[in-house]
Amino acid sequence: MKLRKYSPGDWAEVVRLFYNTVHTINSADYNDAQLNAWVPEDLGLPELENRLATNYTVVVEADGIIVGFGNVHGAGYFDCLYTHMSFQRMGIATIIANDIEDHFRQEGAITITTDASITAKPFFINRGYTEVREQRVECRGQYFINYNMQKELTIMW
Repeated sequence: MKLRKYSPGDWAEVVRLFYNTVHTINSADYNDAQLNAWVPEDLGLPELENRLATNYTVVVEADGIIVGFGNVHGAGYFDCLYTHMSFQRMGIATIIANDIEDHFRQEGAITITTDASITAKPFFINRGYTEVREQRVECRGQYFINYNMQKELTIMW
């Protein structure tokens, strides 16, 4: 597996990964209407495309296929972390999270925050994040439960 920086040419493959992962993996925790609001089938999502292109974003490739991506948004906010639906539980999210957390350390961040889905919450807890609060958020007319979480970074000298 190879970790590398995202490039705009990755968008089509990343958005397919995003759609397929949310609609399969997250379907255990959210209903169809919520999934369709989160990642609509028409997949325009220009705000996400811009966030990936203008912030620190990485992808993991395996045999030339993008199998995961993650990014930051602003100072200390861990924005996205998604692993291809067929490559779950293979350490890809850990590779990405390690890199993102190292990026934050290099930027001088002391605390990382994220808004984790019900599905992702256990992953973040296992990485030392704590739940700040449960949230009810609106997206395209649907309401979701997610969790605002944070982690205090250990600065390595």
